[in-house]
Amino acid sequence: MQITTIGFDIAKNVFQVHGIDAAERVVVRKQIRRGQLMKFFEALPPCLVGLEACATAHYWARELTKLGHEVRLMPAKDVKAYVKRNKNDAADAEAICEAVRRPSMRFVPVKSAEQQGQLMQHRTRDLLMRQRTQVINALRAHLAELGITAAQGREGIRDLLAIIADDGDARLPIDARASLIVLAAQLQAIQTLIGSMEKRIIARHRSSEASKRLQTIPGIGILGASTIATMVTDPKAFRSGRDFAAWVGLVPRQDSTGGKRKLGPISKQGDRYLRRILVVGAHAVLKRARLHPKNIPGLHSCWHGVRSRSSRSRWPIKWHASLGHCWRKVRPTGCRGSRRPDKASRWEAEGCVRALMNCRGDDDVDAKRSRPSIGKTREVPREERARANGWDLISESHQGQQP
Repeated sequence: MQITTIGFDIAKNVFQVHGIDAAERVVVRKQIRRGQLMKFFEALPPCLVGLEACATAHYWARELTKLGHEVRLMPAKDVKAYVKRNKNDAADAEAICEAVRRPSMRFVPVKSAEQQGQLMQHRTRDLLMRQRTQVINALRAHLAELGITAAQGREGIRDLLAIIADDGDARLPIDARASLIVLAAQLQAIQTLIGSMEKRIIARHRSSEASKRLQTIPGIGILGASTIATMVTDPKAFRSGRDFAAWVGLVPRQDSTGGKRKLGPISKQGDRYLRRILVVGAHAVLKRARLHPKNIPGLHSCWHGVRSRSSRSRWPIKWHASLGHCWRKVRPTGCRGSRRPDKASRWEAEGCVRALMNCRGDDDVDAKRSRPSIGKTREVPREERARANGWDLISESHQGQQP
């Protein structure tokens, strides 16, 4: 009886395998230690191996592929539906073996070691950023206990570091100064490490054509472009920008039944790091469109349309949920084929607004409010509409006209 399909439940030291033949009869069901794992798969003929896309899954997928096996990674939440009763390693391996043969199952592309190395740069930088914030908060808290405070931002931190370095400042006791000098040195070391990681990320971004093309999208910077280019191994897997937004977790979670559509907060099922970068970038785009509408033609109308129908926390979610559609409608350099590249047509702006309105996402802030309030249109005051259209209510003239 030749094994054709194996459900492989990975762990740190003890692994579970569940193998069946072409007639779907169970051939092998046992635990294997880490040292004997590769010998077990080397003795098998090429077969289909299913794994859950969790920690170390990409490594094992690459190693088993070298042995000639066909390896498929699946999201763990999709495999959970095939667990029959209680959860244990044997039941998980059997569920993986059953799920990997389903034609409707969604599979995760296997990342190469180089792609994982590039993602480690982003994870390491993010960790260092959090550590820097912790050290700064500790410095401020310790100095506040001694009555020493400073303004927010980098200038305030410089003032505090100058106080710590000044041996003649009698406000700091000897023991307190010794402890604060250690924290100041740690802050300087972390800042140096962050700079070195950012240099590597920028160098990788400049060497990637896909990353440089992604940077041309409004709201996508070097970090966002390099992250997307590394995480998305096959962009053709997404049919549209909406599919990408659902993969990141920016679309609302549905709880619909009986023909009634109920949309809750955003699903948050994608990568948290990438989602945070996109939301922060969208905030920057909408703020720039409001303050400098001429620099980004068409986006000012999009901002005004979203602002009149949504709370502030939902603007960036709606923006990125329809990013693919809006990018086809609005370009930073103007309209494609237009004789006036410095301005966008009314049709483009209205089309962008409609695309933004089609996706009704919200976040935890809106989830705390009553459900009927979500999606309602807010009445825009007359003064606000006039300012958005460029009219001065005092002189009753347009801002572009001479008084």
